[in-house]
Amino acid sequence: MGGVTSSVAAKFAFFPPSPPSYKVVTDELTGLLLLAPFPHRENVEIHKLQTRRGTEIMAMYVRHPMATSTLLYSHGNATDLGQMYELFIELGIHLKVNLMGYDYSGYGQSTGKVWSSYHHQPQPSEHNTYADIEAVYKCLEETYGSKQEDVIFYGQSVGSGPTLHLASRFPLLRAVVLHSPILSGLRVMYAVKKTYWFDIYKNIDKIPYVDCPVLIIHGTSDEIVDCCHGKQLWELCKDKYEPLWVEGGNHCDLEQYPEYMRHLKQFITTVERLPSRSSSSSSGSVRDDGPTRRRSVDRREKPRQSTERKPLPPKSQWKKSSSKLRISFDHHHLDRSRRSLDCHDKTRKSIDHSHQVERGRKSVDRVGSEL
Repeated sequence: MGGVTSSVAAKFAFFPPSPPSYKVVTDELTGLLLLAPFPHRENVEIHKLQTRRGTEIMAMYVRHPMATSTLLYSHGNATDLGQMYELFIELGIHLKVNLMGYDYSGYGQSTGKVWSSYHHQPQPSEHNTYADIEAVYKCLEETYGSKQEDVIFYGQSVGSGPTLHLASRFPLLRAVVLHSPILSGLRVMYAVKKTYWFDIYKNIDKIPYVDCPVLIIHGTSDEIVDCCHGKQLWELCKDKYEPLWVEGGNHCDLEQYPEYMRHLKQFITTVERLPSRSSSSSSGSVRDDGPTRRRSVDRREKPRQSTERKPLPPKSQWKKSSSKLRISFDHHHLDRSRRSLDCHDKTRKSIDHSHQVERGRKSVDRVGSEL
């Protein structure tokens, strides 16, 4: 039962755009990799990275001449690198950071489409995404000389999973941003109070081990991942930064609100002024991520190892959330120019049928009026 449930959860967690939104070409004169149809930019470098699970992923590095921090961005579940390309450029400019974005295994022109024996269709996996972000961080270290205390992890929706996987093991990170994050895959589907071994992206277990400042951004009218996910993760943070609850914001439009860019920019400015975390620690090595670090931190339950194989409670005892599968994100809600968040074409109706989500205002980062 658990294995099947995990497989179903994983199926609804990933929606690689098909066909991919970009192609990889090699410039005949320079030999550099380029993403077509996007024009070559001097400050953008494209990489093919090998992961420890044998897949090859695409990544892009956006360089800013005045940057002191690097943003490592893990995108949502229904976009690929081509759809995020322009947003990555804009974030780098407005936030004055270097930015490293990448595709998960099985997305875009990356390899790693895994065939599910249950659903018989190509499907990326949770553990592949962990190997993906590890490979990207390794590239930052080896190619660009980045250090933990210079890097800000940014996880968007499902991207909060690989983000917290690595952030919980890195004691010297500069900061973490969680954008519409999930408590865990199963908790998006059901209001369960325990952590089961077959659950995916157990963020609720990992966030207490993140030592750096954490900013959480979530829309109050999110119909895909309820805002309570972001609020509970914020409560569990060690080093809380003032969160941003975007009033009226849904799952797919937060960048269109002026306060999004303002608050994010203020956060990065603040953490860049803090003393280097390396001065308070003698080692920047990765923590051991053994079983003792995987206890459930849901304060309503006694702590235990989340890898313990507990049976799933009867469905009659489950309090279903307002959507059966809100993690199945609505593709047609993606913004045409950005398509920057996870959507599927069957989202639930709002609990209050008379409430209509306020349409996002034009992004200030587009018109530049907030700068």
